[in-house]
Amino acid sequence: MRIKTSEKYSAVVVELKGNVIGGPEAEEFSKLLHSYLDEGKKNVVVDLSSVKFMNSSGLGMLISGFTTLKNGSGSFKLARATEKINSLLVITKLITIFENYDSVEEAVKSF
Repeated sequence: MRIKTSEKYSAVVVELKGNVIGGPEAEEFSKLLHSYLDEGKKNVVVDLSSVKFMNSSGLGMLISGFTTLKNGSGSFKLARATEKINSLLVITKLITIFENYDSVEEAVKSF
């Protein structure tokens, strides 16, 4: 998994690429979110359009990110989930927890 970040208006966009399967990348993702909170950047959109595969550890990483931001008075939203990832969110009922948008722009505007 690779992580690419950019800033759009009042939000940080974190683009995940490849296979999201936890491991060392999950720790990197967590540190990244904590650093944004420390800088006062509390609105995060995770772009999932380039994710090929996600397992339960990858889902755990997203849940952890959501919790980190919520505890820091921030917002964590998903954007551009592929059909495969979207069905995974539906099956696990996580679709009821995450705000999921069709585009990064829609997610950024929602803040």
